[in-house]
Amino acid sequence: MGEVYATAPVSVIPGAARVLTPGADRDRAARGRGRMDGIRELLEAARTAELPAGRFRGLLHIAIGRTVSKPDGTKLSAGLTWREVATLLKNLRYDTELGREVGADPDTLSPRDRERFWYAVIALARVDSAVAVTEAEKLIGPLKDLGFVVAPPPGGAPAPVKEAKPAAKPRVDEKGKKKKK
Repeated sequence: MGEVYATAPVSVIPGAARVLTPGADRDRAARGRGRMDGIRELLEAARTAELPAGRFRGLLHIAIGRTVSKPDGTKLSAGLTWREVATLLKNLRYDTELGREVGADPDTLSPRDRERFWYAVIALARVDSAVAVTEAEKLIGPLKDLGFVVAPPPGGAPAPVKEAKPAAKPRVDEKGKKKKK
């Protein structure tokens, strides 16, 4: 038949320091999907094992801020943006009732646009808080059993959240006066 030649010429966009080839947008989109595929596996496995219930904030913390890999060292993800995680939660059809764990009311957040709903839930979750880190630490063991290795948070782990102790009552001597410590 003959040889096939590219019919679209390589073009340079004025004012830009890059060359666009036909299909460059497709390549960029494919790279983004590759980033999200590892976390997609993690979110699907966690949902199947019913891990998010009670630790949803920790799961969001892992998806957004931690490096996840396979036991053989294959890196699945180095963390995603809020928007990418919201898109994944929408596409995986996560239960919207999980938003209640972080203080979101599914009835008041945008019911039609699930991506916006999950973005609002992530914003309310405070995924950088010590509570989120503590919940994420509780998920590391079960996720390891599912075949995922979760790295420590960047910059080290903040101090775990401890239960607040009641304030000490001042001592009173026999005469009714307070003693100094």
